[in-house]
Amino acid sequence: MLPLLQSPSETIQNSIERYYKEFLTVLPRIALAILVIILGVLLAQILTNFYKQRFQRKSQDPLMAKFLAQAVKIVLIIIAIMISLRVAGLDGIATGLLTAVGGGAIILGFAFQDIGKNFLAGVILAFNRPFKINDTIKIDDIFGRVKALSFRYSHIKTFDGRDIYIPNSDVLTKPVENYTADGFYRVDFTVGIGYEDDIHAAKMVIQEILDNNKEIVRDEFHENFVIEDELASSTVNLKVFFWVDTVDYRRASRVLRGLLIKEVKEALAAKDFNLPSDVIELKLYKNTPEIPFKITDKDRHNFPRKEE
Repeated sequence: MLPLLQSPSETIQNSIERYYKEFLTVLPRIALAILVIILGVLLAQILTNFYKQRFQRKSQDPLMAKFLAQAVKIVLIIIAIMISLRVAGLDGIATGLLTAVGGGAIILGFAFQDIGKNFLAGVILAFNRPFKINDTIKIDDIFGRVKALSFRYSHIKTFDGRDIYIPNSDVLTKPVENYTADGFYRVDFTVGIGYEDDIHAAKMVIQEILDNNKEIVRDEFHENFVIEDELASSTVNLKVFFWVDTVDYRRASRVLRGLLIKEVKEALAAKDFNLPSDVIELKLYKNTPEIPFKITDKDRHNFPRKEE
């Protein structure tokens, strides 16, 4: 005699009961797996902080120390996930996950080329890069101080307070100007004197200021000097070159430059050197109305008088 067929409701009920019993059977393993993941993440964080402190104490490169600490943390978390899958009895899933990650890496590599490119560039920069922490660099039009290096971006703090994150691929492939690599940087500015002034005497006045300034670097490799630069329309332009220590780039390159310009201007004026501005020529054409102006007594003394 054929057994009676189960109704759909009985089939669903029996399936739910079977899955529920199986769930109760594996529930301790799932709970243990979750506990392993939690403990693994906590352990990874503790070990990362420990190794990060050791890296920073022994390494003179904070960027490298931070990068290695991040790498250790990621590896430990991956290990914790794989162990938790085995504890839960999901060895097949663990093996499949590794296979999927391998195959997915190829697919994601094409789908997210920029992310992969920046990541690989970050790995390369962690071991070989043209700058270190707090160096003043320029990449394209971005000029500032290096603050951090991550897997994808390099953090640059500009001198006007902006935080800019440059993709590592740009840092790796574009020219990087490092203003503080060897600790020295040459600054310059231009000063114009009158054509009637003694050029040699003006150069001596400026050179004396450079020689007496204690913040300027001077040794056999770094010479400070003044040269004739240009015969401009109204002035003879002298160019001043001097070396500074770039430990504090803003102070050495910007503040000191401004102070020297002020000192040079005052010294030349005290020695009766002319510092003329550009001569402006006004032309009046036939259809142009006259331009009214007034000459004061003070200005009248500056005009040469015609002898009668």
